[in-house]
Amino acid sequence: MSEGHPSPTVRPGRVYAGVVIRLPEPMGQELQDWRSSFGDAQADTVPAHITLMIAERGEDWADLVSHIREVADRWQPFHVEIRGTGTFRPVTPVVYLRIEGGHDQCVQLHCDLSEHHLESASPFDFHPHVTLAHGTTEEGLDRAQHVLRTYHASFLVDHIDLYEGDEHGAWHVRDRIPFGGAGTDDRDAH
Repeated sequence: MSEGHPSPTVRPGRVYAGVVIRLPEPMGQELQDWRSSFGDAQADTVPAHITLMIAERGEDWADLVSHIREVADRWQPFHVEIRGTGTFRPVTPVVYLRIEGGHDQCVQLHCDLSEHHLESASPFDFHPHVTLAHGTTEEGLDRAQHVLRTYHASFLVDHIDLYEGDEHGAWHVRDRIPFGGAGTDDRDAH
């Protein structure tokens, strides 16, 4: 997070697990470039993604990974459609891309990950989105919301990515976990 805009979810000195849908290339890089142009300090270090879950990492990493693999194994690929912008202002200084198609699947994946003992570190209700600008100036946020208001893209989701956030706030890819039904053609069932 940029200085002056601490994360309400991630606290310094703690270690986290992050489960995300990373956007495919070249879409991911295009959105990172946009994010950078809006003055977001995390643009170069955070790949474009939809966060499904951020949770404090417990003592048993193997148990956590096993749970995430079990959840992913029950899922079939599905399509995500991104359309237009939204904002969490004034609650948090964030402008994002809205998830239209695949929204319900993202919500259900979040709920499935919450089974077991995985608890979201976020103080907010889950709202799937792709962050465009966070913690930048009001002008940068306004520009992000306006410039990409007609943005539209779609892609197939057939896996999730597991990240570990260290005590310094840096995120590291730990695993790519395919859906169990990744070889089938039933994209909307799970």
